Amino acid sequence: MSPSCFSEWRKLPISLSELCINTTLRCGQSFRWHRLPEEDEWRCVLRGRIVSLKQDLSYLYYRSYSPRPPSVPALPTPPASTPSSRADVESDSAADETLAIITHYFNLSPNLTELYSQWSSSDPNFKKKAPKFTGIRILRQDAWEALISFICSSNNNIARISQMVEKLCTNYGELVGTIDGHAYHDFPSPEALTGEDVEARLRGLGFGYRAKYIHQTAVIVAKQREKGWLDSLRNPESPVFGVEPAPGGEMRPEGREGYRNAHEKLLELQGVGPKVADCVCLMGLGWGEAVPVDTHVWQIAQRDYKLGKGGNKSLTKATYDAVGNHFRKLWGKEAGWAHSVLFTADLRTFSERLTSKTDAEIKQDDDPESQTQVTSTIATKRPQDDHDDVPGEKAIKKEETVVQAAETDPMVTRRRSKRFRKQ
Repeated sequence: MSPSCFSEWRKLPISLSELCINTTLRCGQSFRWHRLPEEDEWRCVLRGRIVSLKQDLSYLYYRSYSPRPPSVPALPTPPASTPSSRADVESDSAADETLAIITHYFNLSPNLTELYSQWSSSDPNFKKKAPKFTGIRILRQDAWEALISFICSSNNNIARISQMVEKLCTNYGELVGTIDGHAYHDFPSPEALTGEDVEARLRGLGFGYRAKYIHQTAVIVAKQREKGWLDSLRNPESPVFGVEPAPGGEMRPEGREGYRNAHEKLLELQGVGPKVADCVCLMGLGWGEAVPVDTHVWQIAQRDYKLGKGGNKSLTKATYDAVGNHFRKLWGKEAGWAHSVLFTADLRTFSERLTSKTDAEIKQDDDPESQTQVTSTIATKRPQDDHDDVPGEKAIKKEETVVQAAETDPMVTRRRSKRFRKQ
């Protein structure tokens, strides 16, 4: 198919301060968006349709392609001399649903300018850095996709995580359409990843030890939990698409009861430690107070917020909880959102903005994704070969060193790898 299969472009009035897709889609939340550099356009399959986006200073432009189910016949194209009301109704209906999907996915209901102002008033460090990183929104991703994507993030970088997610979709997801030679697949369901050959096949595709975690977690979710179990852990204030929001409970220093319950339930899954659980809670289940903490975020906490200045300078379970509680006290029930802004500000990919005199740019920056290291909960000894297994989940959870999507100097990574090999 060619791009002509898309619906016509429509536009949503929105400023860069309320949404910047070139930042939001590159800061380690979602790994499935395909960018067309020559068009400055982003494409992804959302809810069974290919959605295409681009943006300027005043508008978010969107269009979509949705394959028609075989049971639904296409409406005939009316002759030019007759009214086209039936076709227009169909087009308008599809466009309205695409807009609703985009509005939900990008979490556009909250006023982001007001949130930034709120966080800035309580935090001088946020006030200093945030103006260069406006428009960052926490996505309302599918919880299952977020779970598997962040299991893939273990000891990994953004480019390779994206490749793994693409392989999952290509090999196990439903094909939605092929445009200009690029095949667009939906994300595979849990059931699609439960086959007995899945682990071996994923290993062959380069997933390494993550293959076991993906397969075992799929089996648990598909066969050992009730249907809809994962979505039952969602924040009622941030429900699945098409469901009205409801109160999410009383905020506490350690987060709302629903968040703590969701976090504990996620830890029962294979390949999920505290940081991955918090990533899923924040970006897949809508719990805004979830604060994923890795060594990179721990460095931010030490450098900018003077945490860990006492005797405990390493990232342990106690310090992990202390960082989350500190940020929740500082920023409130959307602490994870505010934390993600500062996390993005510290990524090397966006470092030029801290010295630039302009706010977030529309044009895509050079994308040195190979320099962005994303890590997850690890055992004391890192596998020498990415295709070797790491210790089981119980052993991983006993280790108190906990890490999240972090930007790491490649030289430091190599030196650290040598140190682990010597152990």
